[in-house]
Amino acid sequence: MDIEISTDPARLDVDVIHRFLAEESYWARGRTREVVERTIAHSLCFGVYLGERQVGYARVVSDFATFAWLADVFILDEFRGRGYGKTLIQAVVDHPDLRGLRRIFLATLDAHGLYEQSGFVHVTPGRFMERFNPDVQ
Repeated sequence: MDIEISTDPARLDVDVIHRFLAEESYWARGRTREVVERTIAHSLCFGVYLGERQVGYARVVSDFATFAWLADVFILDEFRGRGYGKTLIQAVVDHPDLRGLRRIFLATLDAHGLYEQSGFVHVTPGRFMERFNPDVQ
């Protein structure tokens, strides 16, 4: 079964998103459902679906003109290793509202290789990376 990536907020499974972020992620452990709902409401969100089941997520905070911050990226553990993360990140950078941005930033402790495949590079040693487009002013 092929995955589908959608930015339709009505399809997001907030229970899945909240459970992963609050219980399994290293960056948002303990985040309340209220905060998760607020982040969803104020972001461009990408759901990854196998049929109707949500198996992954990413969200982008942006001015949609020059800058974006990619955050809360995950694929559920049982679905990792199938290329879904790579497909998700590529869908984010290819999204029409984000394609012309000069910079997309993110922070990661352990997934540098994943993001490098989509053009992200290290900004400073360790955690921060960006995807820089010198053709955009």
